[in-house]
Amino acid sequence: MRGDALQKHLPHGADVAGSRRIALVTAEAARSLDEDLSPLADALHHAGVEAHILAWDAAHDWSGFDMLLLRSTWDYAARLAEFVSWAERASRAAPLVNALPMLRWNIDKHYLGALASAGVPVVSTTFLEPGTDVAAVLAGFLDHECAELVIKPAIGAGSRDALRLRRADRAAAVAHAGRLLAAGRSALLQPYLSRVDEEGETALIFFGGEFSHSIRKAALLKSGAGPTTGLFAAETISARDAAPDELAVARRALAAVPFAVPLYARVDLIRDERGQPRLLELELIEPSLFLAHAPGAAARFADCIRRFTPAAAVPL
Repeated sequence: MRGDALQKHLPHGADVAGSRRIALVTAEAARSLDEDLSPLADALHHAGVEAHILAWDAAHDWSGFDMLLLRSTWDYAARLAEFVSWAERASRAAPLVNALPMLRWNIDKHYLGALASAGVPVVSTTFLEPGTDVAAVLAGFLDHECAELVIKPAIGAGSRDALRLRRADRAAAVAHAGRLLAAGRSALLQPYLSRVDEEGETALIFFGGEFSHSIRKAALLKSGAGPTTGLFAAETISARDAAPDELAVARRALAAVPFAVPLYARVDLIRDERGQPRLLELELIEPSLFLAHAPGAAARFADCIRRFTPAAAVPL
């Protein structure tokens, strides 16, 4: 996939001299929760890279780093303006990875519409914007066969404010979507694809455009349960071998991203009622990479980081 672009970023066999001092950027509340941080820092050390785990909102001289690697900034959705402002300032001090334009594009799930327009099989999505007549849109949405539905914010992380509802729960659906829109947030309506209850999601992780490993994530949203109140919803993770059709969809999704090959990406897929894989989310900002569930994954990522040549910092 896009081999020329990938080779420009990751020269085969090259030992890139830059990017030797790296900040692994987290949120203070996520520092002890991110299970990828410790194995990644260790793998970077063994690869000869100096890594520092730092909270994005603390006072640091970011210009002292060769790369600012976004990892677990999981509080960004609740502090969106502050986080984006930090990302803009930080990217003027040192290269932000994944890069600022990619962050701006991926932070809002309207990107699903762009990927669907590019031919990627995305979970059917109806967008709700502030000022929308939610009841009217919901009525049209439910004209299609849909035993359950999901309402979630267009900008959100960790399944916060995502709600699974039965078809009959129209009042609760209108109320939940109305709260999001009243707060100036856009929202998504999606059918709940029930195969996930038995099969779970498949998350495929890519480093430098190359497939690394995949995992199974059990269904997160429980019928009748309210939204999670934690930093993220509790997850049940196990190793899984991605099927060929899942790999094909994941690669189509990455190929449709309107930027250079990302250093890291996680593609979350779920099967529809016909058993076809559909894109649920494409994570390019702060996804868990589940390094502990794949032998050698941390070392592969560290080597990819070591060889990655990020774009220069944005001039002041």
